[in-house]
Amino acid sequence: MKKVIKNIFKFFLLLLAVGIIFIAWANYSIRKESNAFVSYRIADIPETKTALLLGTGKNLSNGMPNAYFYNRIQAAIDLYKSGKIQYIIVSGDNSTKDYNEPEDMQLALMKYGIPKERIVLDHAGFRTLDSVIRAKEIFGQNKLVIISQKFHNERAVFLARKNRMEAYGYNANDVNKYAGLKTNLREYLAKTKVYWDLLFGVQPKFGGEKIIIP
Repeated sequence: MKKVIKNIFKFFLLLLAVGIIFIAWANYSIRKESNAFVSYRIADIPETKTALLLGTGKNLSNGMPNAYFYNRIQAAIDLYKSGKIQYIIVSGDNSTKDYNEPEDMQLALMKYGIPKERIVLDHAGFRTLDSVIRAKEIFGQNKLVIISQKFHNERAVFLARKNRMEAYGYNANDVNKYAGLKTNLREYLAKTKVYWDLLFGVQPKFGGEKIIIP
C-alpha cells in the first residue's frame, strides 16, 4: 500500500512539473512572438483605420477607480489624437444591466473629445479571444491596433496574428506592480490557456450580423 501511495505521489509531482514547464513555455513563446509588434511609442505604431480598445471595469471591487481602465482610455486618446487611427472599437463585458464596459469606455472617450461616431461598441467582448475574433468576423477588420497594458497586448496580438490578422499593440501605462499583482499572476494562466483555445478552435460566445465600419 505504501508503495502505491508513493507511486501516486510521484505521478502527481511529475504532472505538476510538466504543468509548470508548460506554463513557463507558453508565457515565454507568446512574449517572444509578439514582442516585435507591441510598443509604448506611438511612432512605432503604423497608421491603421481601426483600433481595438480592450475593456475592463472602471472601478475596482472596493469602489476605487481602476487604473487599468483610465490608463487604457488615455492611451486610446493619445493614439487617436496622433492621427494614427480613425475609429475605436470598444469591446468589453456587458453581461448585466448595471455593468457595461463598452458604454463606460465610450463615455470616457467622448469626455476627452473623441466623436461618438468614431466609437464602435462591441458589447460581447467577454474574453480577449472574443474581442479579437469579433473585430475580424463581425466588424470586418483584418488590420488593427490593440490598446491595453503590455502584458495583455502580448496575448491579444498573438491571438490576432494566429487568426491571420495584421495586429499591433499600443501599450497603455501599467499600474503599480503591487496593485497589479493579482492581475499579473492571473495572466500567466491566461497566456497558457491561449494554446488550449487555439488547439480546440474555441470561438467567441456570441456571433451576430456584420457591422460595417466606414
